[in-house]
Amino acid sequence: MSQSPQPVARIWGEPMTEMPLDLYIPPDALEILLEAFQGPLDLLLYLIRKQNLDILDIPMAPLTRQYLDYVEMMRSKNLELAAEYLVMAAMLIEIKSRMLLPRPALVDEETDPRAELVRRLLEYEQMKLAAQQLDALPQLGRDVLAVSVLVERTAVERLPDVHPHDLAEAWRTLLFRARLSEHHRVSREELSVREHMSQILRRLKESRVLEFTELFDPARGVAVLVITFLALLELARETVIDVTQSEGFAPIYVRISHVQPG
Repeated sequence: MSQSPQPVARIWGEPMTEMPLDLYIPPDALEILLEAFQGPLDLLLYLIRKQNLDILDIPMAPLTRQYLDYVEMMRSKNLELAAEYLVMAAMLIEIKSRMLLPRPALVDEETDPRAELVRRLLEYEQMKLAAQQLDALPQLGRDVLAVSVLVERTAVERLPDVHPHDLAEAWRTLLFRARLSEHHRVSREELSVREHMSQILRRLKESRVLEFTELFDPARGVAVLVITFLALLELARETVIDVTQSEGFAPIYVRISHVQPG
């Protein structure tokens, strides 16, 4: 009993036992790359790091030999790929030849033929490390997924916060006005932060919302301004009041907070 040959492929579910005679396979369709280099400098840097060579004192003879071996191997696989490496191969051979030639006796100091190559390798290595660091950062779609969150708005809308710089400017304006109306009086007055906190709350319950400067009376002097300001900050810290501002340099408003402290 003869056994039917195994299909080499299936096209639209139908088994195909023989390869079509007119089947075209591109030359690079089955190509396998063991090492992927981004260019001649990448290959040179790979060879230097693989052999633990000093990049500032490169032995040109073994490096050039290994580089040419890689180029020859790539040229046998892909002529187009190897072509971009031939310029670097010529440069390495030139540097190697210049190092073998005797130096003129009249020249005291000659530039190292490897200097330009070393500079390019160091710059390339720095850019490669920077690219690796950027690639390691979380990326949207690869490491981080965008999630849409629907937040229900509560009945009480939260107003924007006050910028500390604007609050400080408002405070300096009050101090300036207080000094203009200050009189030289010698007296002793006991001031209570808690008492001024109660006064501020009573005024806010009557008016609901007050502009920042309406809570202060510059005519009563700097000491009362300071105590009133401390009372205002204490109420804000305890979330008893809201201090809000629509935008930078806009008026500052104070009102009783709808979210009372627990």
